[in-house]
Amino acid sequence: MTKTILAFYKFLHLQNPQKEKAKLAAFLEENSTVGTIILSNEGINGMCSLDTDKTEKVKSYLQQNFTVTKSDFKENIAHSNVFKKLSVKVKKEIVTLGLPKIDPTVIVGTYIEPEDWDSFISKREVVTIDTRNDFEVKLGTFEGSVNPQTVSFHEFSEWWKDKSKALKNKKIAMFCTGGIRCEKATSFLKTEGIEEVYHLKGGILNYFDKVGNSETSKWKGDCFVFDQRVTVNSHLEPGDYELCHACRSPLRLTDKNHEHYEKGVSCHKCFGTKTDKKISSLKERKKQIELLQDRRRKNER
Repeated sequence: MTKTILAFYKFLHLQNPQKEKAKLAAFLEENSTVGTIILSNEGINGMCSLDTDKTEKVKSYLQQNFTVTKSDFKENIAHSNVFKKLSVKVKKEIVTLGLPKIDPTVIVGTYIEPEDWDSFISKREVVTIDTRNDFEVKLGTFEGSVNPQTVSFHEFSEWWKDKSKALKNKKIAMFCTGGIRCEKATSFLKTEGIEEVYHLKGGILNYFDKVGNSETSKWKGDCFVFDQRVTVNSHLEPGDYELCHACRSPLRLTDKNHEHYEKGVSCHKCFGTKTDKKISSLKERKKQIELLQDRRRKNER
């Protein structure tokens, strides 16, 4: 049976996220849904995979209980689940900027539709900013965009304050994977007094869905996604990357030939950074996974 990968978010005021968590988790479990959902007083943010024939039922629940609209959903078909389990969490923010007074339901930038994005960011007066983390940007981004080189989104506000004088009178266009980080970033910039702030509606994934690999596309590379696919290309197909199980860094298939790569233990990016105790733990984990996989293969014969 085919699976649907469903991504969505919605900024809204939730009075009791803990109560909503219990109801949502029970509903998703009943409908064999796996993935990660974050709830907070500022809304909901999630990515999950489920049987395709149950997609409309799950979408209907999210529409009724969290006011998620049809255009808020981003869907992609897969042949297997891209998550191992269901995790519904309550956090302070659905995407962590660290500025609790920022409220995208009150003030936010202007959407740019994916079909208009390339021509918009090609304008001389527009500065395009990639609001994702540095390692994500290095895998792929829009041509000519600014990389803030942040380790986490939490660092974005400090980066902006350092660069704000130079960018104060510019038109700012921002983007991210699914739209949530850049939407919150536009709210922050608006409160900082920037009048013309824009963001890519639905993020890179929506751009891939609507524009794809057109000849005029300014996108270059792959897009990191937070599931077992690791990356997707402009056709929304899984890219040629795997995760290092030690440090969670994305690796090209050629990186596995590096002398410091040991499956499940280290890669060239994290080699030499782990304690002996941690290395022993990783090796034991690797051994147990291999034993489990071996047992499964024997049972399938």
